[in-house]
Amino acid sequence: MRIAIGSDHAGFPLKEELKQVLKEQGHEVVDLGTDSEEPVDYPLFCVKVGRAVAEGRSERGIVLGGSGQGEQMAANKVHGVRAALGNDMYTARLSRQHNDANVLSMGARIVAPTLAREIMELWLATPFEGGRHVERLEEISMIERGEL
Repeated sequence: MRIAIGSDHAGFPLKEELKQVLKEQGHEVVDLGTDSEEPVDYPLFCVKVGRAVAEGRSERGIVLGGSGQGEQMAANKVHGVRAALGNDMYTARLSRQHNDANVLSMGARIVAPTLAREIMELWLATPFEGGRHVERLEEISMIERGEL
C-alpha cells in the first residue's frame, strides 16, 4: 500500500518510527514532512497528506502531532478526506469499519510508540464494512458538495 505520512515537530520522532515499520512491512511510504523537531505549523503538513489521499496519489494517510486533534481537523478540510483521531485501538478500528477513514491521526504526546504501532497496524488491516454505512458516507460527501 502507498501511504502518505506527515507530522509537525511534536509528531516527528513518532513519524520516523512508524515510517520504518511501514517500510519493513513492504508499504511504500511518502514522507510529506516535517523533517526535524524544529517548531512548525501542523496544518501545512496535514493538508499535503490529505491532498495526496484525496487525489489518489496515496491510498491512505497518517498525520501526527502532539494530540492528533488539530491534525485531524486540518486534514478533514480537504474534500474527500475522512480523517479519524485514533488514539486508541477501538476508535481506530471503528473508523475503518464504519467510516472508511482514509487518514489516521494520532497524538505523539498521548500515544506511546508501541501502542501507536499497534493502532496503525490495526487501522491499515481493518476493512470497511459497507452496508448501512455507505449511505452515511454519501451524506458526508453531500455536505462537502453543499447539497445537504
